[in-house]
Amino acid sequence: MTQEMIIDIVREGLMTIIFVAAPPLVMGLLAGLIMSIFQTVTSIQEMTLAFIPKILAVLLSLIIFGPYMLGRLTSFITYIVSSLPYFITPR
Repeated sequence: MTQEMIIDIVREGLMTIIFVAAPPLVMGLLAGLIMSIFQTVTSIQEMTLAFIPKILAVLLSLIIFGPYMLGRLTSFITYIVSSLPYFITPR
């Protein structure tokens, strides 16, 4: 196993983490931003008001982007498992 292979595995793993985690995080961020603007405009300062829309936004993003996220994870795991013989063989 060479350094280039290790760097490639780590890079692919980090990119997979970013692409899988991004949709729910962005949807939760947007829902929180919208609720914060709504609370500021209406002068409602209830702390628990923003939780339900955030939870619904994250669940909606998991429903919408779930197949993409699962496909991305599956392709990464397939890449790792299919590359195992190259990782194990000595130089």
